[in-house]
Amino acid sequence: MRSCPWRPRHLGQRVLWPLLLVLLLFFLFTLPSFIKEPSTKPSRHQYTQNNIKRAEESQQNSMSPAPTMQQRRSVHDEPGQEEGTLDTDPGPTAPLARGNRTEAARTPQREQGAVPSATLAAALKGQGEEKTQVDVLPPRGQHKEMASVRTKATAVQSQDTVTRGRGDQKGKLTTARAVLKKTQGKALATTVVTTRTRKKAMTTAAVPGKEKAARANPAPSPRPTTGRSQRLKAANFKSEPRWDFEEKYSFDVGGLQTRCPDSVKVRASKSPWLQNLFLPNLTLFLDSGRFNQSEWERLEHFAPPFGFMELNHSLVQKVVAHFPPVPQQQLLLAGLPWESSQCVTCAVVGNGGILNDSHVGRDIDSHDYVFRLSGALIKGYEQDVGTRTSFYGFTAFSLTQSLLGLGSRGFRNAPTGKDVRYLHFLEGTRDYEWLEALLLNQTLAKKSLFWFRHRPQEAFWEALQLDRYLLLHPDLLRYMKNRFLRSKTLNTAHWRIYRPTTGALLLLTALQLCDKVSAYGFITEGHERFSDHYYDKTWKRLIFYINHDFKLEREVWKRLHEEGIIWLYQRPQTAKAKN
Repeated sequence: MRSCPWRPRHLGQRVLWPLLLVLLLFFLFTLPSFIKEPSTKPSRHQYTQNNIKRAEESQQNSMSPAPTMQQRRSVHDEPGQEEGTLDTDPGPTAPLARGNRTEAARTPQREQGAVPSATLAAALKGQGEEKTQVDVLPPRGQHKEMASVRTKATAVQSQDTVTRGRGDQKGKLTTARAVLKKTQGKALATTVVTTRTRKKAMTTAAVPGKEKAARANPAPSPRPTTGRSQRLKAANFKSEPRWDFEEKYSFDVGGLQTRCPDSVKVRASKSPWLQNLFLPNLTLFLDSGRFNQSEWERLEHFAPPFGFMELNHSLVQKVVAHFPPVPQQQLLLAGLPWESSQCVTCAVVGNGGILNDSHVGRDIDSHDYVFRLSGALIKGYEQDVGTRTSFYGFTAFSLTQSLLGLGSRGFRNAPTGKDVRYLHFLEGTRDYEWLEALLLNQTLAKKSLFWFRHRPQEAFWEALQLDRYLLLHPDLLRYMKNRFLRSKTLNTAHWRIYRPTTGALLLLTALQLCDKVSAYGFITEGHERFSDHYYDKTWKRLIFYINHDFKLEREVWKRLHEEGIIWLYQRPQTAKAKN
């Protein structure tokens, strides 16, 4: 019997249809497993494009005009001579400032060892030579700060953080490279901090929901708060750091110009030595109209009194806010008749022993204005130092020390009078603490000035008016240091404690305000013949402390005298002080 293959027709209708129904159901149930769901995760190409797009948007934002001082008639100077000419010393090593690098440094070491993917590296490569950080994720538990961190971490904004509000200035060290602490090296070296535990979060953030969209496109980072840690520390620098915007200063644009034909400003413009050094019409005074966030961020790169490094932002802001805007930086020219060609003459009186038995008091008082400083003891020395005072320059330290040491001899308060103006050189934190106590009329209870347990207002006989109390602008003091009194100490580990003497700062301030300047009581050749101060009862040798450079100041005063910029009082070699 021949067999034949099995065929469906041998099955009856009652069996065939149920079998087909079973096959149909099986097909319907198994079909989804063969169909791949569309992926909601971005591809590598999409992820790369997102990073590039964010970087380009950040670059556009950073290139937009930042808040400037234009409303206050202030700009930053581009010096006549090249910045490199002043930048000849080997520089220190130090970490660069700004929040993005700080955040990376805070990331635990165990999360900093990951290397960016090749795709991310390719995306960043297209952004030129910018050695910055992009998309630095915060440590665990800091997701609430994701928006501000991502904003700070974009490539171009990272480069711009030290220069915000300064136009074309670039926040780079010119003689100091960034050194990385052992715990910070990997975080600062990588452009993106990624770990296995964060990889998923970074991927999902690229396709955000409502909450994640806010993280991907954050608002600008918040301004400094009281408890915020400082970004730059002087201890991180082995010598004074030199920034590429070191020689850019705030100018008083449209300020009054002298009409004196023989002014120091006219003479300086004709001097081969000074024509590229002397800058007229600098912003001289710090006030509420000249302090803002961009100025804070610029000046925090410089140590006091030349900037705001390591100062408390809240304290500085609170203090400066009390001082009304100075309507005219050129105070003395503002007091002259319109279009007057009168020359404003000034005498700057130091406290050097050379004035003892000098009998120049009448000559000093014959000037239009008289500048004095610190322990300006007049009683008993009228023939030698005169009697008039127009400007009194001081620091919180020099004033309190003078009151302590000379109070028993008649110097019980700062010079007073309806026409006296006060020039406060802000050395550092203790000066702002002094001002805070002065403004609140409270007793100064800080350890930095422990010998002065009085209300600062007592030093002014309670008659202080803030429109006559002037704070010298850090830019002005940095200009003096950079261009006239740049000591070699700045190239050593002791750079932080160096500053010009108060007398030097006062004399160079007078060159900005006056047409003709006479200097009395300053260090000259042969100073060894005289006591330290004109009021010393016994002879005291002048001690050259490391925080000042008396030899440099002596050389500068001599040259300014020879150039005809100042007239420097000197004693004949045969003269000796009475004491």
